[in-house]
Amino acid sequence: MSMKRTVSSSVYDEPSSYTWLKTFTVSSMRPTTHRAVASIFFNFFFRQYRAALLPGRVPVSKVDHPLDLKIPFVPAWVTIYLDFINFWIRMLSFLMRSFGHRAYDAVQEFVRSIGELYAFAAQPYQRNFSTTARPFYIARPRFFLIHLLDPHLMCIPSLHVMVVIRTWTKFAAILRSLNEAERCAAQIEEMKQGALAITQAILFVKQHSVNCIPAALYAMTCFDKELFPPDEAEAFTALLFGEPPAPVQSGHPLVNSGVRPSSAPRTKLPAADVAEIKNHIISLYRKFLAEKERSQTWEEPLLNFMRTQPRL
Repeated sequence: MSMKRTVSSSVYDEPSSYTWLKTFTVSSMRPTTHRAVASIFFNFFFRQYRAALLPGRVPVSKVDHPLDLKIPFVPAWVTIYLDFINFWIRMLSFLMRSFGHRAYDAVQEFVRSIGELYAFAAQPYQRNFSTTARPFYIARPRFFLIHLLDPHLMCIPSLHVMVVIRTWTKFAAILRSLNEAERCAAQIEEMKQGALAITQAILFVKQHSVNCIPAALYAMTCFDKELFPPDEAEAFTALLFGEPPAPVQSGHPLVNSGVRPSSAPRTKLPAADVAEIKNHIISLYRKFLAEKERSQTWEEPLLNFMRTQPRL
């Protein structure tokens, strides 16, 4: 008789190193991992740096919105912001350590989808880059790293938001396919809260505009409408800027790692401002969806929007 494995009380308890070890050493996963990493570097770093070093080949739009002025710059959010890579890597570690070989095919498929997601997001980037006004703040080493590694030319759609939504929704789908969703309901909710926290963080550290979020939500509906349909996108938006969850009780030494949603700074915005920001996000998301019905490609609504914005 087989016994069920125990699962961690929190996905944040998982070591990221385990995922790297497995995906690069398990022979069936290694080619997929190599292709995904190559896609990430080519579609994010190479395309941006080529545009930064050889300006003028692709137009660059400024996509700020007046509502951005109602969101303060809060450097303390940078730890949450920078967690978006470890966010999905820890998720894969949770699946493999909790369910073993049962989860290997799903893990491999998720890694493949991340590579595809970066290539998908690059379709509008190839024809129109986008940027926002961000403060040149390097008082903290993490911000120095951001300014060093990110030319800040890929704001619409926001890959941060796309990656964390893909992680949360696919995590839940994988657990349903393994018949483990009920047992792992707390972990699914934890990943949803993590996706919300990182989405908020991009605004508080001024790496994106409020315009970038509906563009990312729209892109994710186009990328996988089954997992992220319009009602899910609007429900996700409705939860932004809500009260952070209570800390997960865990005896694991990583419990105070500083990346959990419960560790996010308590940054309160006026209720009227929050309502205005959410209404803008949902309205622009719906506008993109409606325009898609009249467009030949999914990226055309985003490109049309960027063409209406000031150019550098």
